[in-house]
Amino acid sequence: MPEIEISIGGRTFEVACQAGEEHYLHSAAKMLDDEAQVLAGQLGRMPEARVLLMAGLMLADKTAGVEDKLREVTGLLAERDAELAQLREMPAPEAERIEVPVIPSEVTDTLAEIAARAEALAATVAEKTAG
Repeated sequence: MPEIEISIGGRTFEVACQAGEEHYLHSAAKMLDDEAQVLAGQLGRMPEARVLLMAGLMLADKTAGVEDKLREVTGLLAERDAELAQLREMPAPEAERIEVPVIPSEVTDTLAEIAARAEALAATVAEKTAG
């Protein structure tokens, strides 16, 4: 079990931790030291135990606030998950039937034939009136 040195409030402490957790312990010690420095700046010289107690309480207060926010966000996520599950369970909407009128090919063929006859008649009339 590794032992590391941490500094809190200007004092150095040797602390043991699990292998691989050194980074977390350094991070936690820095947070505690930062709070202790704030207290020392505000209140001046205090007994070591009191500084550590107050710094720990300040961190606990911050942690409680973060946990409250986390619970709130978790609740919102749970609501969204429930809504999503409800939407997924809903049956798919019925397909809407859209009818598009289709002109039978016989009609278009007949219209094309009528148009061709009309053009031929128009050409015949144009020739007779011109000539």
